[in-house]
Amino acid sequence: MKNFLLVAVLGFAAWSYYTNNMDTGTGAVIHPYAMDREAMEEPVNTYRSDFRCDGRQHCSQMTSRAEAEFFTRNCPNTKMDGDRDGIPCENDSRF
Repeated sequence: MKNFLLVAVLGFAAWSYYTNNMDTGTGAVIHPYAMDREAMEEPVNTYRSDFRCDGRQHCSQMTSRAEAEFFTRNCPNTKMDGDRDGIPCENDSRF
């Protein structure tokens, strides 16, 4: 019983020390999904009819950077801008 009490007291002391001496993180918080809303809402080429939302979602399905940008800005559920900076297919060497 004494061992259990000793372990419990030491555990509580360690937890208390950890919570009181932990960095509070009062620095600037950057939201991972923060982005320039105007740039993302502005359609690339609304007058062009050669690009249409047809369900494609990935860079491997695109034939050009312009097509990827059109899909990212105008079509739902695209998965081409992993870091959400507005530049699709950054790591694709074809473009």
